[in-house]
Amino acid sequence: MQKEDMWNDFGNQNQPHHKEKTMKCKSVIVTRRGSPKVLKIIENNLCAPSPGKARIKILAAGVCYDDIAARIGNRPFLPKIPFVPGYTIVGAVDAIGEGVANVAVGDRVAALTKLRDDAEYIFWDAESLVHVPTSLDPAKTVILVLNYLVASQVLHWIARVKPGDKALLVGASAGVGTAFLQLSKLAGFRMYGLASLRKHNILTEHGAIPIDYHTQDVVQTLRQSEPGGLDFVFNGRGEEYVERGLTVLRRGGTLVHYGGPESFSRFLLLMAKFVLYNVLPNGKSIKGYGTHRGDVNVFKAD
Repeated sequence: MQKEDMWNDFGNQNQPHHKEKTMKCKSVIVTRRGSPKVLKIIENNLCAPSPGKARIKILAAGVCYDDIAARIGNRPFLPKIPFVPGYTIVGAVDAIGEGVANVAVGDRVAALTKLRDDAEYIFWDAESLVHVPTSLDPAKTVILVLNYLVASQVLHWIARVKPGDKALLVGASAGVGTAFLQLSKLAGFRMYGLASLRKHNILTEHGAIPIDYHTQDVVQTLRQSEPGGLDFVFNGRGEEYVERGLTVLRRGGTLVHYGGPESFSRFLLLMAKFVLYNVLPNGKSIKGYGTHRGDVNVFKAD
């Protein structure tokens, strides 16, 4: 791969020539699908930001399952090879382009990039950046960007939960799951969570009621505990939990699926279930959530 191919990730090639264009920066690219061995460090020319953009020196970049899935290739829609992975960043504004007024050089910012942040610098739309207090540790802060955004969006924009609601969380002990638990406790509703026995302490610590999916019948357990059914099911795992989730919902309840399918065929199966269960006269509905199709302004608010 030629360095020129990566130019647009690191600046505006139409900028006039000046001393700054000779600066260099490094990034990580995925050269083909596979193990971490397919990752390669390359060097690029570092340019001035174009109008409306900010150049950010990356202080910390998060690693999530979607990063790994894009590298391995187990997602229905994949970035074209080669690409720079990375989903979230916290960094310092290093330079700003013409017309940028909401951030200044030296500001600490965060962004949900979805790609291109495993690098020393990134160029990003200034209007999409969120200010971060400099007192916060970048490495601890960057993990909040995706995990807590997803949980907040699903709870308050998709489900619109309210105090007293009852819900089941599938995948309760993972990173996004922990965010769900903490935000659910603040929202004041009853949360059940699926997790292996050794992780039940995490759930109880955050006020959730754990269910061991290895040894307990999830449907039977919830029917005994909540004979009237649940208001919501939040599914961060595979489509195999959709039917069981719908079974424990009350009439009028909603299942929100936010986990990414691992192949195109599984994506089609999930879409078929969405269509089928939303037209069945059972009074229950399925909704989907993904950060790839959200409103940036709503992201910023959360």
